[in-house]
Amino acid sequence: MANEDLEARHLETLDRDLGRFVKLETAASYVSRPLVAPGIALVFIMLAGLGAAMLLGHSSQMFIVVAAAVFGAYMALNIGANDVANNMGPAVGANALSMGGAIAIAAIFESAGALIAGADVVSTVATGIIAPDTLATPPVMFIWAMMAALLASALWVNLATWIGAPVSTTHAVVGGVVGAGDRCGWLWSGELVADGRNRGKLGYLAGAGCDHSRRFSLADQSPYRLPRG
Repeated sequence: MANEDLEARHLETLDRDLGRFVKLETAASYVSRPLVAPGIALVFIMLAGLGAAMLLGHSSQMFIVVAAAVFGAYMALNIGANDVANNMGPAVGANALSMGGAIAIAAIFESAGALIAGADVVSTVATGIIAPDTLATPPVMFIWAMMAALLASALWVNLATWIGAPVSTTHAVVGGVVGAGDRCGWLWSGELVADGRNRGKLGYLAGAGCDHSRRFSLADQSPYRLPRG
């Protein structure tokens, strides 16, 4: 009888200890869960910089290329967190696509669009806003100005994502390039301002047309019903 009581007390003590371990594991999992996504992002950025360093090898411009790769990877993460979410949010919200399906489609077609038809946009951002051939400053200054524009636009999109604001990464990048060029005293193309104004007018007209169509289609509150039989 005494042995049975002792064994029961041992089992009860073991259950309490196991319960403490379960609580500790649950607490550790809860604390470390918010660190998973930033950890993956940090590894991605480090791999981008390491890959650029390995491809370039020992060169005098290696630091600039590695820094540009790191800034580009950071910007890519922000594009996925904000710009892709803007595009896929309505489809996921309407239950037309699952979250996994939306992410897969975005990963495939965003990459395909950048590789197939992104050359013209790259050329516009690189030389169409500020022409480096017309500058009297050393070329390295233009390089650092473009890197500053990339980092500034990435930080802005990151801030907007953190507060839950959908923004345009294109406008962020163009604004960063214009701001860097203006700070350096360079001339930049005024066609961007005109394009932005025209785009706003077209957006207003499209929105007004959609609203007018909605009001017209819902004006009759007594929908026609087919007779039975």
